[in-house]
Amino acid sequence: MGLIERVLSVLFGGGRNALAETAEVFRVNADNADARAADLQGAALEQLAAEFSRERKGWYDRLIDGLNRIPRPAMALGTLALFVTAMVDPVWFSERMQGISLVPEPLWWLLGAIVSFYFGARHQAKGQEFQRSIAVTMARTPQVVDNIDTLRALDAGAWDQAARLAQQDPQDDNPALMEWRERHG
Repeated sequence: MGLIERVLSVLFGGGRNALAETAEVFRVNADNADARAADLQGAALEQLAAEFSRERKGWYDRLIDGLNRIPRPAMALGTLALFVTAMVDPVWFSERMQGISLVPEPLWWLLGAIVSFYFGARHQAKGQEFQRSIAVTMARTPQVVDNIDTLRALDAGAWDQAARLAQQDPQDDNPALMEWRERHG
């Protein structure tokens, strides 16, 4: 019994756990990691609470906070509005995009730098591709207008054809149906 006691006291004696300490070299102690994560999250929440619980100094701070909240939703909703406009009135949309295609490249880069800085130092890497895509879109406008006219003509023609078919007697035009009716009385 003395040998086992000595071995166990070497491994676990003196208030230490040599086995656990050795294992922690290769794998993080989950309890300690969870405690550190909870402390970090608590500190972040305290900082956030302190930031939002401070007293506002006046109308200017509220105005600036309101203005800072405008650009992102305005850009997102404006982009969605452009998509809707392109479908509703392609010619009107194309006229506006034609004007945008005249904006010089340095101005696009300046706009890209401003937007990138405002949205967290993102940079606009594809300014030239954007201009090329606008030019391609503008070149397709006449084709799109012709396609819409063709679709409208087909739609009107389909209604005319359906009306003509409704007026005709189906027995006259379908020899297979006439044969079937003759055989089955």
